Amino acid sequence: MSAPIPESAEPAAITGTLPAPAVSDSARASLEALRFEIAKAVVGQDPAVTGLVVALLCRGHVLLEGVPGVAKTLLVRALAASLELDTKRVQFTPDLMPSDVTGSLVYDTRSAEFSFQPGPVFTNLLLADEINRTPPKTQSSLLEAMEERQVTVDGTPRALPDPFLVAATQNPVEYEGTYPLPEAQLDRFLLKLTVPLPSREDEIDVLTRHADGFNPRDLAAAGIRPVAGLADLEAARAAVARTLVSPEIAAYVVDICRATRESPSLALGASPRGATALLSTARAWAWLTGRDYVTPDDVKALALPTLRHRVHLRPEAEMEGVTADSVITAVLAHVPVPR
Repeated sequence: MSAPIPESAEPAAITGTLPAPAVSDSARASLEALRFEIAKAVVGQDPAVTGLVVALLCRGHVLLEGVPGVAKTLLVRALAASLELDTKRVQFTPDLMPSDVTGSLVYDTRSAEFSFQPGPVFTNLLLADEINRTPPKTQSSLLEAMEERQVTVDGTPRALPDPFLVAATQNPVEYEGTYPLPEAQLDRFLLKLTVPLPSREDEIDVLTRHADGFNPRDLAAAGIRPVAGLADLEAARAAVARTLVSPEIAAYVVDICRATRESPSLALGASPRGATALLSTARAWAWLTGRDYVTPDDVKALALPTLRHRVHLRPEAEMEGVTADSVITAVLAHVPVPR
């Protein structure tokens, strides 16, 4: 996501392209307004903001990774304040139980019956703060919710609201008291976004805002207001679904994912689910940049955040300092680009 917005290019093989309806322009404007609202609270993290918007468009989930103090939680809270959607937060801790997330059956003494008490997962935007601080048993409570959009308690499936997005945060440098996310859990996230330290200029801007009285715990005082709602999101999703994908682009995505499976540095490459995820995010990115067709640059722009958590390094490669990002970057450099 750190790549600049690609310039428009002629599509490889698209015929019968029709202009998108005017409603999509309105929806795009609403989602662009999200970025400006979030910028009132968060400085210099535009790639992460864009990633969250892409996830909303693709009905996916996001894992935000960064050291403490780079505004991961504030970023998600600012997104929630900019949307007219229900939001809940769960602070993941070692003693958190699965029922604390999904809900449980509670005995009602007045009716002498058990009734279901919904957990915080029954919301539109769930902030799973420091998700790797809770044991795998509790982490797994989100597996069904993230994939099936439902929660099963006592054998009864209960549908979650639509839209439903999990935005989870984790710290990449502190390992004491943490539980690494298993591969199955990581694969449920559409994007893994790295939240870097700000530049010197951005950090000066942050300090200046605090000196002027900015309070990160009071987003309303910062002037953040809802600028997009469910209708805007549904219109945007419909427009993204009309974004055209040529056979050459589909083959390009497949070739990239197959190349990761053949990399000598990787014990596990991207699966077919990774390929469909990459195509989906590239489609949303293309629509956000104002086009109704996908280009190779759209695929390249989304390859790292979509695939970096879906590949697994060999131990010897990891010891040599090889990273998932460097392997994917090398793959992108070697896979032929369709013309």
